[in-house]
Amino acid sequence: MTTFGYWLSSEEQAPLDLVRNAVRAEEEGFELAMISDHFHPWSDRQGQSGFVWSVLGAIAAATERLRVGTGVTCPTIRTHPAIVAHAAATCGALMPGRFFLGLGTGENLNEHVLGDGWPAPDVRLELLEEAIEVIRLLWQGGEQTHRGKHYTVDHAQLYTLPDEPIPIAVAAGKPLAAEVAGRLGDALVNVEPDPAIVEGYRAAGGDGPHYGQVKLCWAESEEEAKQTVFELWRHSGLEGTLNQELPRPSDFDAVAESVTLEMATEGVPCGADPAPVLALVREWEEAGFDQICLHQVGADQEGFFRFWKQELHPNLG
Repeated sequence: MTTFGYWLSSEEQAPLDLVRNAVRAEEEGFELAMISDHFHPWSDRQGQSGFVWSVLGAIAAATERLRVGTGVTCPTIRTHPAIVAHAAATCGALMPGRFFLGLGTGENLNEHVLGDGWPAPDVRLELLEEAIEVIRLLWQGGEQTHRGKHYTVDHAQLYTLPDEPIPIAVAAGKPLAAEVAGRLGDALVNVEPDPAIVEGYRAAGGDGPHYGQVKLCWAESEEEAKQTVFELWRHSGLEGTLNQELPRPSDFDAVAESVTLEMATEGVPCGADPAPVLALVREWEEAGFDQICLHQVGADQEGFFRFWKQELHPNLG
């Protein structure tokens, strides 16, 4: 049985809007929400990037049933894993039984800001593995010390811990990351419906939920929706590793000048017809994903919630 969620886009929505939309998502029957954790937006046009841990505290106070997770936090360079462990433990205490921590290797866009440099992909995965070890160590409670290859924790104790363990969902877009997710994570996260990643996760011992993101843009017309996606997510049409490597929103804006409207909107259902959205959801389900968050691109979240209530929810039983 698929669980449907709502994607909270920190790059597009101001903090108070994120909180209001989380409340609305709960009211409209969504069981789950995931929220992006960025220092910068992808593009200057997106225009937002609030501090996710502050927003999560407000969401915790404003909702009652909604499960909420980060999609995803990088616990390796910009934020030390001990601090992520502390922040997540507090969220778990604020949302008993309904917070999970999504983790990934991150992007240069967010991680370069302290001047520590951007490691090679294999090193980033190594950093993530040790970060997960540190986080879980501190969640055990008591005074803990860790002296590893990349991180040191010196006689640290988290005094505020949730009653229930916090699940860790690991993002994986490549086979090596899928192996780490299966070996160390409690769940898998991906932004592409790739059955090979699911297979790699399961082969490594992963047996938890599979979280996915369906990006769409509801609007009265297909043309209007495509223009919105093109304006705000033009960079998503870039191929290769650029999304992990570019350091500034202005760099994404510059490189994305070569991306056409057709490239930016390929695979993104646009307009008022529910059929393409339903077909894309089925594709994710067939790939093995059972926790699917819908990401409405653009400012018209109210229109999306009507679309969900009238056209999508009744057909996604």
